[in-house]
Formats: sequence, structure tokens, C-alpha cells
Amino acid sequence: MQEYYFKDKIYYRKNEWKPDRMTLVFVHGVSGSCSAWWPYEKIFENKYNILTYDIRGHGNSKKYQNYEDYSVKNFASDLHDLVTFLNIQKFVLISSSFATLIAREYLKKYRDSVIALIFTSTEDFEKDELRLKIIRPILRVVNTIIGLFPFNPKTRGHVDYSKLNNWDWSPQRNFADTRNTGLRAQFYTIEQSFLPGQEYELEKINVPVLIIHGEKDTIVPIKNAVAFSKKIKTSKFVKIQNFDHDIHHNAVKEMSLAIDDFVKELK
Repeated sequence: MQEYYFKDKIYYRKNEWKPDRMTLVFVHGVSGSCSAWWPYEKIFENKYNILTYDIRGHGNSKKYQNYEDYSVKNFASDLHDLVTFLNIQKFVLISSSFATLIAREYLKKYRDSVIALIFTSTEDFEKDELRLKIIRPILRVVNTIIGLFPFNPKTRGHVDYSKLNNWDWSPQRNFADTRNTGLRAQFYTIEQSFLPGQEYELEKINVPVLIIHGEKDTIVPIKNAVAFSKKIKTSKFVKIQNFDHDIHHNAVKEMSLAIDDFVKELK
């Protein structure tokens, strides 16, 4: 895997691409970076064309000052700009947690380039009315306060998750993520997950979809993911038993096998 920058804004990684291979594009979640996908790079780099990158405000990609900069639409536009620059005509879009919102927004605007979708630990809080009523005003207050502090544009690189305890509420992992991402980018992005009016016509998705979810997810209950999958006629649901929200860290073997089997069927 080689490292690159797109217009000094987006840090990305890719292997040596071959025209006869399927292209997989991996998008990480909030407060992480493309280092979340390093194990998958090693597993798949000799089999598929691989692209991983740091979403805006994360890892080595450019940090932005304003709350509006972190809208889901801007994240999706970044992805479109990057795949257009790399001349990727068709690809499988793989997303984790918050990035599943980016994938949905991307599909809504640029459907023709997506061969298939893989959602892992998908975010879907539409039915959690009590949670939304509590979290939304808290995040609004927190982000208003954060906006009063000086803006630090310095990027901080990547976290090596292989050295951390990665369960959902691990203090070690969460501290490492927060320190690496910074409060502004982290909390401005988190709030996007809970905004009202994010409408996606899931029933109109007509490409193959794989949904992978941890049985013991404490952030997005598996019942939410099951309900989400039922809205998509072309979806296949895979439950990872005995694992939580961080399946991309903790269930690499199970995840990679599910991804590989799904992509093979596309061929």
C-alpha cells in the first residue's frame, strides 16, 4: 500500500491497481481513521484494488473550523471528488458506523458508480426517539461551547488499533481516538448522526447490499440493524455473534470472510 494526498485535503492509501480486479473502497467511522482498515488492506491487497482514506477532519486529512463543514453531504462530496480524481468507474463501497451515512448520501447522488454496498455496524437511530430527544440538545450545547475555543488545524496521524483494547466503551481506545481526532472534528461529526430529516429511500436501492452487525452492539442495537436491512429489498444480513459495535477491529476474520464471500458472488 502506498500513501498519497489529494489536493492537500484528503490523505489516502492504495495498492497497485490492476484492470481485471474488483475495486473496494473502505470508509471509516467517526473519530477513527483509515488505520481501522489496515488489517483488511493486508488481507485483500493481493486480490482486489483497494482504496482507504481519512475522512475530513480525521487522521491526516484536512481539519475544518466550522460546524457546517462536517455535514454528511460534504463527506460524500469528498468521496466523490477522490474517486473521480482516481478515475474509479465502478466500485464496492464498504462503510463502518458513521460512514454508513456517508455511503447512503453518496448512493443518493452518485448511484451509477456503486456496484454494491457493504454496511458494517450501520447507524440507524430513526426509531430511538427517547435517545434522540436526550442526545440532540446535549450535542448542540457541547458543540456551541467547542466553537468558542481556538481552532487548531494540525493533523495528528493514525492510531494503531492492534495495540489497544477495542471494546465499545474502552477508555483506552476512546481516549486515543479523541486525542488523535480532536474535540472539534469528533463532536461536530458525531452530531451529524443524530440530525433529523436525513431521508434515504432505502427501498429504492437496487444494488446488492451486505449488512454486517455485531450481536452485542451497545451503540446501535442489533434490532435497529435488522429493521434497517428489511427496508432494503436487495440486502443480505450477517450477524457476528459475541461481538459489539467495533466488529471491524475485533472480528477481522469474520468480517473479512463475509466481505470476500459477498464480493465473489458479485463476479
